[in-house]
This record gives sequence, structure tokens and C-alpha cells, in this order.
Amino acid sequence: MDEIRIAGGKPLYGTVSVQGSKNAALPMMAASLLHRGVSVLKGCPKIADVFCMEEILRELGAVTWWEDHDLYMDCTYADGTEIPCAFTGKMRSSVILLGALLGRSGMGCLGYPGGCVIGQRPIDLHLYALRKLGAVIEEGPFLISAMCGRLLGNEICFANKSVGATEQGILGAVLAKGETCLKNCAREPEIKWLCRYLRGMGAEIQGDGGDCIYIKGVEELKGGDMQVPADRIVAGTYLCACAATRGKVALTNPPEGELDAFLEVYRKIGGQYKVKSGKLVADGSGVRHALPLLETEVYPGFPTDLQSPLMAVLATIPGESHIREMIFEDRFKAAAELNRMGAGITVTGRDAWIQGGSPLHGCTVYAEELRGGAALILAALAAEGETTVRGYSYICRGYEHICEDLAALGGVIMKDTGTDLYENIHFSEKTADQYQ
Repeated sequence: MDEIRIAGGKPLYGTVSVQGSKNAALPMMAASLLHRGVSVLKGCPKIADVFCMEEILRELGAVTWWEDHDLYMDCTYADGTEIPCAFTGKMRSSVILLGALLGRSGMGCLGYPGGCVIGQRPIDLHLYALRKLGAVIEEGPFLISAMCGRLLGNEICFANKSVGATEQGILGAVLAKGETCLKNCAREPEIKWLCRYLRGMGAEIQGDGGDCIYIKGVEELKGGDMQVPADRIVAGTYLCACAATRGKVALTNPPEGELDAFLEVYRKIGGQYKVKSGKLVADGSGVRHALPLLETEVYPGFPTDLQSPLMAVLATIPGESHIREMIFEDRFKAAAELNRMGAGITVTGRDAWIQGGSPLHGCTVYAEELRGGAALILAALAAEGETTVRGYSYICRGYEHICEDLAALGGVIMKDTGTDLYENIHFSEKTADQYQ
């Protein structure tokens, strides 16, 4: 069955490494189509979404292979232009392939993108950017088709900040004729990593990390070769696990400078942390303060992807906390399942009030999307008794080895087959003290 079982109630202690970033790797994989040769992503996470994108590249004619965690993509003959709905319906980020297909082949066709159901996620800004670059796009009931000669540089001003649309504009512009100015761009770290990858391929890009990105189109790109950065959302999830269980955890290779908004909130609820010898060492033993109001925001504000994991933490803190979700209007799906475990969460529109402090207890809960599923795992670690989390396939979309990592920190987790039991690791007081 698609489930895991967790026995909770014990603080987590130990050291864990942070996997490569899902949100950085996927657009880099799309960018690799823009070179007719071999590109490599080092330290690429082996997660369901990456495997899905890899299958799409293969469908287009690419040859891919892995050497440990290094993903090689030979796109010499990746001249396909149609992506079946079977792939795009699984993963929203597949839509960014459209700009890469237009830049490479002058045409592309794909089904409407799917992914987690967390609210309306229109692609109008994606299509707006490509139309501004000269693409002719037809939107059918099931497929989106686009054609162009060579894309032409232009000024593109996004009505709202959108990570995906910004990436779409970048991918379309790097091989376009002339200059492109993207205005009101998203500023998430994944944008900078994509631009850094493309610059390594020979693209001329300036201004990434700010509101305006300037691109001068080039005739061709060379192969990409880059280390995938650490996943800031996975890092934040593990820090939430530390807080929920009142543990002490050290993260190796943390995403430096990308978690500032989260760490500020971590301090507010009573957590402590420090950077020591390249590690982010967190102490959740003092977590006890409710949050009067937290609003999710575009970067550099508090990330919406960590809203659900933080909600699980707040459910363990006495007092009333308040979260306002400003990015997606339907991202409180985990709330009802957390309530089944004993949390006191009331949701009204974009607002959730968490009356925390009552003991959580194990039961059977259902993950409906990626980050909400991770939140249920965190709640299970903090709960009394055993919890069964069903819908584990959602969680595998973004977390490569969450069961193994949490087990290494002392969690007790059994996968659905019943054959892989990660036994609880008992730490002596001396071992725990090193994280103080």
C-alpha cells in the first residue's frame, strides 16, 4: 500500500544531510534541451518529479543516465516536440518545457500541467511571456500548441510575480534574437540558480535576483555542468521536525542565506540555531511560543511550501496561532487531517487559526499533496502512539529519503511493505549534548 507507519513521541537528535533542490533541478533539466549535446546535473535528487521530467526528456529523444547522484542528459537528438498528457498531468513544472521547445525547435505541444491540488495555478503568465517573444499559441480543450520562427526579444512585464512564468521567460529568451527585459520577476533562489546554470552554458543574463532580468539572446549554448544546490524546503521541513519533537538537529550543507524568513519565525516560536563548521545546528527544545500572525509571501518572505510543516509545529504549541496563506487559496488541506490527530485548527478562506497544545495522538491520515503530506509526518513524529500516513506517493515527489533521514535522527518509520523498518536510534545524553 501507498503508506508509511510512524511511532512518535520522542525528540529527534543527530545530523542529516540536505538533498539537492527539486525546484532548482527541474528548470535546469528543461534548460538542458537548449543544447544539442550532453549536460550534467551533479547531486541531483532522485525523486518522483525528477524521474518524471527525465522520462519527458526521453520521450523527446534524449538519452539520460545516472552516475550515483549525477544526472547526465544527452539531448543531441531530442527533437521531439510533443509531450503526452500522461506526463504533464502529473507535474505542473512540465509547462516550462514549452519555452525550451520553442527555443530549440520552434514548436511545442503539451497537455495542461497538473501536480498538487493546492488552489488555482493558472498558466496565463507563461503563455503571455511566450507570446511577447513571438510565439503563436493555440489553447485547445486538452492541449496547448505553440509555434514560432526564431523567438524575438521583447519587453515582458508580469502582472504578478510568478516563479514558473519568470523561468519560462528566461528559457524562451536566451536563444531569442535580440534583447529581452523581464520586469516584475520572481526573486526565488531557484531563479538565480537557473540563470547561473544558463550562464555556464553561454547565455548572457544580468539582473537575476532582482525585479528586472536582462537577457541578450545568443546563437547557441554549450553543455551545462553544475552542482544542484541544497533544497531549502527540505531543510526547513527537517528543522520543523526538530521543533515539533523538541529535538536537536544539525544539517550539513544547509542552503546558506535562503532560509532567513523561516529562521526568523523559528526564533519567534522559541527555537535556537547557529551555523557551526558549515552546519546549521538547531535546538528545538525551547519551542513554546504561539504566532499571533504569519503571512506567506513571495521570496524573500516566508515560503508557502513551508506553511503546512510549520502548521504541524504550531499544533504542538500551547496558545492560538494564526496563519494567512497569501500565495495559494487552497493550501490548508492538511488541516483536517491534523485535526483528526487532535489539533485544533479552524480554517476560514485564506486564514487558519491553530489552537495548539493539546496532545496529538496517532491515527490513520491521508496526504493529498506534497507539503501537506510532509506536515503529517512531522505531526506523527510528535504524536503519542502510531500513525499511518497514506498517500506517501505525494511525499516522494519532493523528498528523496525522508524516512531514512528521520530514522537516522531517531524516528521509528516503517514503509508500506513492512520489510524496511528503520529502527529508532537511541542517543546517549552526551550525544544529545553536542547539539546544545
